[in-house]
Amino acid sequence: MNAELKAKLQKDATRVRMSVIEGTFNAKSGHPGGSLSVSDLMTYLYMYKLNIDPQNPQWEDRDRFVLSKGHTAPALYGALALRGFFDEEEIKTLRKPGSRLQGHPSMHMTPGVDMSTGSLGQGISVAVGMALGAKIKNKSYRVYTILGDGEIEEGQVWEAAMFAGAKKLDNLVVVVDNNNLQIDGTIEEVNSPYPIDEKFKAFGFNVINIDGHDFDQIDDAFTQAENYKGAPTAIIAKTVKGKGVSFMENQVGWHGKAPDADQYAQAMAELKEAL
Repeated sequence: MNAELKAKLQKDATRVRMSVIEGTFNAKSGHPGGSLSVSDLMTYLYMYKLNIDPQNPQWEDRDRFVLSKGHTAPALYGALALRGFFDEEEIKTLRKPGSRLQGHPSMHMTPGVDMSTGSLGQGISVAVGMALGAKIKNKSYRVYTILGDGEIEEGQVWEAAMFAGAKKLDNLVVVVDNNNLQIDGTIEEVNSPYPIDEKFKAFGFNVINIDGHDFDQIDDAFTQAENYKGAPTAIIAKTVKGKGVSFMENQVGWHGKAPDADQYAQAMAELKEAL
């Protein structure tokens, strides 16, 4: 990836993180930790990789994206706003009555959302169905989904992975946001899914391990996935929960609470320095 593009994506990711803080602060609720850890991946997809059209969100031949870890919707909304699906000012309405931006994504309310998600484990199943549908219809669009490392403790995830591997869905990319924290503690403490990469390999996936905050590694992994034939790809992205906000990084308490006014001010000041 050239330096100019990487610098742009880094700034865009900072803007997505600012949207996460803006949204959760105004909502007085939400999930900032995981939204911040996934912001670089979300930015890469929406600002560079996905073949989509904000002026025609239902374009039949668009690439599909499913946020399986639906509680990190603030990052998705930030990326969608930045890409032009709606005005960034709407971020302030997160979770409010009547808002198009609810706590989990809704395909019926939010422009650019391909699937309603929230119940953990179900998003990947839908993504697998979308990828199979593209194969049946001889369509060239690709399907991407992001899961949490805590989410993959759900059995349904592995049923979907088994099917994807068995059907050789090479138009599917599964990304695991491996920030090592879930609501009750580290994923090892709760119900360890490690080694994640070996599990996906066992289900017939092409597997790539990356630093989920390094745009060169992110770009290389998605390019490899696009060129890999005969099997779906799983990208295991090592990330930092709360990335970009010093007092939120690697702190399990920021899984599901909103910043207060002082914390909001500090977080936004830190992020503005990165622009």
